[in-house]
Amino acid sequence: MTEFDFSQSALRTIELETQAVAELRNHIDEQFNVACRQILQCSGRVIVSGMGKSGHMGKKIAATLVSTGTPAFFMHPGEASHGDLGMLTRDDLLIAISYSGNSPELLTLLPLIKRLGVPMISMTGEPKSVLAQAADAHLSIAVEREACPLALAPTSSATVTTVLGDALAIALLEARGFTAEDFAFSHPGGSLGRKLLLRVSDIMHGDDKLPVVKKYDTLARALLEMSTKGFGMTTVCETDGTLAGIFTDGDLRRSIDRGVDIHSAQMHDIMNHTPTTISPDTLAAEALNQMESRKITTLVITDTNRIAIGVIHMHDLLRAGVI
Repeated sequence: MTEFDFSQSALRTIELETQAVAELRNHIDEQFNVACRQILQCSGRVIVSGMGKSGHMGKKIAATLVSTGTPAFFMHPGEASHGDLGMLTRDDLLIAISYSGNSPELLTLLPLIKRLGVPMISMTGEPKSVLAQAADAHLSIAVEREACPLALAPTSSATVTTVLGDALAIALLEARGFTAEDFAFSHPGGSLGRKLLLRVSDIMHGDDKLPVVKKYDTLARALLEMSTKGFGMTTVCETDGTLAGIFTDGDLRRSIDRGVDIHSAQMHDIMNHTPTTISPDTLAAEALNQMESRKITTLVITDTNRIAIGVIHMHDLLRAGVI
């Protein structure tokens, strides 16, 4: 018995689904623009509904819409006929998904949808189907051929439905001017949320943890401060707290190479007069970017009067999950 060629089957499926997605370009027409405008004008939520595999695709589309700035949720059409239609209000919009366009569970809802006056966008493979004809905008998910050799399992059509849903969500995202920070507010628990929402003030070391010496202090005094605070650096300030410079382990090595006397040398003569500083309101991700681009491991945080109020180390960003 000849062994079945699994790889060849997989490649065939990928080729057919890739071709179906490529052909989706031909279905992005004025109806797509109408659908986008209707969703943008919707003062309520986008309700996505579909039966079977269409329902699974609908759940994914609803989730993508929510995370990209469009309030949405999935409504099971079968459950809708038994009470869940109460989820729908006159301010909402319905996206109904059915490849045949004749799913009984969705068609049952049509009279009630029309009575509420809820706008409806259909996603079907049959432009002359009942669902397509009843919709305010019809988005085609028609495919020439399913990847399933029996033409039974929704494969190419399921992929096209997902891609069209993504296209819809991203078009709306761009039209709304949805930002990365907006995205992070709906994903606060993940690493992306930490990167986009965490600010320097949330993780900086301030008050008595801030290493600080005055610019007329000796190098010996600075070494004691660096050792006590453990950041491998110290801020150097004027008597009023204004940042004058910083002194790091690297500056120490260079001072020793020059034969500087640690007991007599004063900080204003050996410090770095142009330290890199950052605002406490700056995103932690931007602090990381500055550290990486300047090849440094610490940043001094200053207020609007250039008073040193904190310090942040690369390790703090690592612990916070920003890296």
